[in-house]
This record gives sequence, structure tokens and C-alpha cells, in this order.
Amino acid sequence: MAGDDEVNPSPHVRTGGSTAVQSPPVFNGVTPWVELDRAEWALLAKATPLPLTEAELDRVSGLGDPIDLAEVDTIYRPLSRLLNLYSNGTGELHKVTSTFLGEKSSRTPFVIGVAGSVAVGKSTTARVLREMLARWPDTPRVELVTTDGFLYPNAVLQERDLMSRKGFPESYDRRALLRFVAEVKSGAAEVRAPKYDHLTYDILPDEEVVVHRPDVLIVEGLNVLQPARLDDEGRALAVSDFFDFSIYVDAETADIKRWYTDRFLSLRQTAFSHPDSFFARYAVLSDEEAVELAARFWDSINAPNLVENILPTRGRANLVLTKGPDHAVTKVRLRKL
Repeated sequence: MAGDDEVNPSPHVRTGGSTAVQSPPVFNGVTPWVELDRAEWALLAKATPLPLTEAELDRVSGLGDPIDLAEVDTIYRPLSRLLNLYSNGTGELHKVTSTFLGEKSSRTPFVIGVAGSVAVGKSTTARVLREMLARWPDTPRVELVTTDGFLYPNAVLQERDLMSRKGFPESYDRRALLRFVAEVKSGAAEVRAPKYDHLTYDILPDEEVVVHRPDVLIVEGLNVLQPARLDDEGRALAVSDFFDFSIYVDAETADIKRWYTDRFLSLRQTAFSHPDSFFARYAVLSDEEAVELAARFWDSINAPNLVENILPTRGRANLVLTKGPDHAVTKVRLRKL
């Protein structure tokens, strides 16, 4: 599964394990996390005047991920303020460090990673945060890049027999993704990334996403919190090593599977119905056939990827947004400083 707007057409069936939402870990009676329920978190919104309009919200909402102004007001308004404070704090740290070192280098972009399962709504989270953060006067330039662009082209995946594992860590050009984020954090004036087309389910060979030293860069993807792995030269770096802040969007497995299935049904009338769609053959499925096929895709690809690769990275995030059955965030867990 390469991203939140598509399905992976694998014929193999494999059932994943449980991904139940867990309480913060406790070590000798204390925890490195602060956990607030929805009501406690909502109180923080009173000092954060950054509302979106309905039209703006419609533009950033994802298919199958319902979100309204109340959710934005309750959850994302205080989150945007928290991220703004972290960004400002990082800027102040840059100033005092530059003074200490006696140099005059420009500050690099504040980079935020957003991770989570397929269909959990991380793309909508990333897009809403982009809109909200851009409304703060000190971070007007916010850009968003998804890791779908760093998937290997389908021809390479087919050659390596990885089409049925699209979305798993080995299906990405991790070296290119790491180089991209490292260049952004190095302060490069212009950094380029491949562009992915969800309609054709492949990389666009003649198009690129260009990032021009924004105030904030949001990097969204399934595996952005993967730990470091040794490369051919014996180096161990992870993409998340270059993040200033990271968010994991969490929910119960049964809820995510239901959202995935509902979205699959909706896609038959939208993306799947386009004649150029990689999944055009699914547009004519009956409801019963679509539900059965979505369950196969979930059990064979998305659930195993979640259990084996994505969920284990949850504890590496600075903040965890826990969603309830209706997609509304019920808890916010923030790592202590």
C-alpha cells in the first residue's frame, strides 16, 4: 500500500495481529509522556485564534476521513500552536548556537514527520496542519511532501518482485528519501523529490516536487519513523533523525480496517472509475465483492505492514493522536521535554 488514496492489488492473503491502542509506558512509577483526554486538550484551544473556513477544510479533507470545523477547533488549533512554539523555540536555539559558534548561517526549515497506518487519516492531519501553521505570522511558508514519491517505480518493483509489498519499507528508495531530508535540514536553497501519481499508481518520470527552503516542511508517510539501518558504507541514519518534531496518528485495528473498507467502496465511484486508473477494473464490483476484496487487501498487505513495520515506530513519535471509532481524536500523548 503506497499511500492513503489507493489499494495494493496483492493476491496473497495474510492476517495481521492486534494493534490495540495502548496506555503510556510506565518506568518505575513514572512515564516520559503527558497524556490529555479530548476535554483537557480542548481547553488549550482558547488561547489559539486560528480558525479555518468550511471551504478551506473541504479542500484539505481526505476521502474516508471525515473532519469538521469542531474537530479542527478542538484538536488541530492547539496542536498548531504547540508546533509553532516548538518552531520558535528551535529558532531561538539556532540564534544562541550561532552566536556561540561565531557563525552567521541561516536557520534551516523546521521539519515535522507524520506517520501512521493506511486509512488512519494521517494525510488529512498533515494537510490541516499545513493550512493551520501557515496562518502563524512567523511560519508563512509551509510545504508538504509525502513519501509516496520515494517509492521505487513499478518497473523496479516488478523486477524485484515487490509489487505485492508496495508500502513496505523495502519498496522505498530509502537512500533518496534520506538524502532529500538531509539536504532540506542542511539549508539547501532548492531540494527536489520525485512525484507520485495516485491515478496511475506510479512515479511520474518527468515531474518533480521542488522545495524552496520553507519555514516548515511536513513529511508524511507510512514509514517515516523507521529506525536507522546500516547502509552499504556502514553508516546508520534514519529519516527521523532530521525531524524536529514527529506525530503518529493512532487508532484501533478494527476501526482502521472499517475505514479502509468504506473508502474502498467510495473509490469505485471516484478514482477507480477514471479510465486511466490503475484500479479501473474494480469500479464495476458489487458492494459484496468490493467488501471481500478490500478485506483481502487489508489482511494480506496493510495489516501485516502495520503490525510489523508501522506500529512499532509509534513510541518514537513526539506526539500521538489517538482516534476513536468516528475518526475524532480522543486522546493526545506528548513526550515530555
